[in-house]
Amino acid sequence: MLRTRLLKSPTTAPWLSTISNNAIPTIKNYINGQFITPLSTSDDPIHIYDPSTNRHLANIISSQSCTSKAIEAASAAYPSWSSTPVQIRQRFMLEYAHVLHKKEVREEIAHWITLEMGKTSVDAMGDVWRGLEVVEAASRVGSEMLGDSLQNLSSGLDTISYRVPLGVCAGIAPFNFPAMIPLWMFPIAIATGNTYVLKPTEKAPSAALLLASILHDLGLPPGVLNIVNGGKECVDELITHPNVKAVSFVGSNTAGEYIHDVGSRHGKRVQANLGAKNHATVMMNDSNRASAIKALVGAAFGAAGQRCMALSVVILVGDVDTAKSWVDEMASEAKKLKVGNGFADGVDVGPMISKDAKSRAETIIQQSIDQEASCPLDGRGVIVEGYEHGNFLAPTIIHLNESDHIDSSEAITNPAYTEEIFGPVLTVMTVPTLEDAIKITNSNAYGNGCAIFTSNGAAARKYQFEIEAGQVGINVPIPVPLPFFSFTGNKASIRGDVNFYGKSGVNFFTQLKTVTSNWQYEGGDLGGVSMPVLGKK
Repeated sequence: MLRTRLLKSPTTAPWLSTISNNAIPTIKNYINGQFITPLSTSDDPIHIYDPSTNRHLANIISSQSCTSKAIEAASAAYPSWSSTPVQIRQRFMLEYAHVLHKKEVREEIAHWITLEMGKTSVDAMGDVWRGLEVVEAASRVGSEMLGDSLQNLSSGLDTISYRVPLGVCAGIAPFNFPAMIPLWMFPIAIATGNTYVLKPTEKAPSAALLLASILHDLGLPPGVLNIVNGGKECVDELITHPNVKAVSFVGSNTAGEYIHDVGSRHGKRVQANLGAKNHATVMMNDSNRASAIKALVGAAFGAAGQRCMALSVVILVGDVDTAKSWVDEMASEAKKLKVGNGFADGVDVGPMISKDAKSRAETIIQQSIDQEASCPLDGRGVIVEGYEHGNFLAPTIIHLNESDHIDSSEAITNPAYTEEIFGPVLTVMTVPTLEDAIKITNSNAYGNGCAIFTSNGAAARKYQFEIEAGQVGINVPIPVPLPFFSFTGNKASIRGDVNFYGKSGVNFFTQLKTVTSNWQYEGGDLGGVSMPVLGKK
């Protein structure tokens, strides 16, 4: 059954401007505890479209001045919020998690994700759940913020270190996880005592604004969390404003490298998760074939391949003839996936985010075929009844070296391998040995994640030990860690050296303050002109 609920009215969606019938609403900003409609500028508004229909849903008016006001509000709120006891800050996160656990709340957030981004309702709910897990982790940051101490370093001299917040922090989130990625960012930041300015994706901002609205209703003080919408001018203000101390980013390489470069030059901490080309190695002679194929298909085509941890390359280890039978079976399994509107029951693959994203993916598919790759499953030209104007691309498989005359060194120059397609396109190649698979995976610039499918413990350990990607799955296709750990992509998939969430996330949003005190009971030498040497009698 298809859900037919339309874009909600401003009375129930406080981040939408008041509109008359048939008018397009404007997305508001959330600044200093209020939803505020930005003033018009000379720039054209940014349009938000339903990717299933390309129906115009809303407009964003981008404004550098709004970003400045949000930073000012966060700066004003910081002294009070940072001095708020940590158990009270944690309690906000506990109450927040309690609200997010409510089924109707999660469904409401998931609705906006599906409407604006296109994910299936089931996948959108998973987006919310994985973000909720980080909120739960943020409710216990006190234990992660503990410092160190040592008494009597010298007679009467003690040292204590504290983890203290940074100040105003900022986040720039991508379109593909409209709830989860914002929840990677601001809950840990504000639980550790910082104040925050978030710029959600301009393609699907409503989930983040709803998340802010829930915290507002829980009584979060004004200015602690602010949401601004817009494009590059908002980003530039966040990464150059002197009051912003740290910036988190998830998104494309071009934007991420720019944000890391400019933000770092302006003295900010920057953590930036960028592109990916995640490889799965399959030991065809000893893996569970049926289970592995289902896992590969799901990890490649779920969310229409628009995940930074989606499997985009499969390396089959063995002979070419066996590999062809595997590819045929993968294609057969992928054909079973239903393409359609994310609100419809039974849909597995929703639309891509935009016409441009779909067109780019289709161009790369054709370029790969032109360079001798085979295409055992071509998803171009799929028609979804009732959604003929949507950005749909069905699952597609590109086999780079189906023939013996194309070796792996030639295969990895094909556009299907060299480009991050970020769509429902799976690239497959065949190599004779595990060593070849590891070499190819390690030679790729990206290092977000990888996986191996095998029942051979020695092969699994060799792979785990020698592979360079930051997140490794052994018979696990998408090895994203729970927030007890950290998201540990590496190599060209990250800029900065501190990871998201977990203990690393707490470290990113805090800094050490070390206090050394001298409380000698009866007098003593409190210093002189020479460098003090501690620990001497």
